[in-house]
Amino acid sequence: MRYFGNPTRSARDAMAAGLLDAIHTPAQGNRHIDGVTWCADNGCFTDNWDEAKWWAWLQANAHRADTCEFAVAPDVVGDAHATLARSMPWLPKIRELGYPVAFVAQDGIAPHWTPWPEFDVLFIGGTTGWKLSADAREMVKAAKLRGKHVHMGRVNSLRRLRYAQAIGCDSADGTYITFGPDENLPKVLGWLRAVENPLPFGEAS
Repeated sequence: MRYFGNPTRSARDAMAAGLLDAIHTPAQGNRHIDGVTWCADNGCFTDNWDEAKWWAWLQANAHRADTCEFAVAPDVVGDAHATLARSMPWLPKIRELGYPVAFVAQDGIAPHWTPWPEFDVLFIGGTTGWKLSADAREMVKAAKLRGKHVHMGRVNSLRRLRYAQAIGCDSADGTYITFGPDENLPKVLGWLRAVENPLPFGEAS
């Protein structure tokens, strides 16, 4: 199980050592660490998201696409139909830049109308309720049957990381180390050691 975190000063050594991966967004401002695997989040969760700035940022970092696990297509939190409409024009464009492209699964999506050939990574987003639902687990199963990498966003506890692993996710991200990084970085590294010995699905951590 891999974990993408904000490349804060405290986390950078752990990332350089291969213990963590880095997540970058257009507004983040943190510099890239040579050789560290990263993902390009879209930053759509902010109220002032700017499509043009996001695309310019993705273009400016395309020379790092070989170390990027995926670039996330624009989405709309909690709305699968709006996400599909927003993402579809961008999926081929992101691939053309050389990035593996991630499509975000949001509340209401179903496997039979998911554009599977158009993306490389299924990103489990959505509201917390949906993320923990049988529908989300069905999407993960459908993605794995098609050989897709599956990533879960907003994973900020060992319990949630165990859940992501148990349903078949390959990686996760979270903001936990951003807040109190000196204290929280060792905890996240502890979570990753803990999931090396997975619990049965549904068992509390």
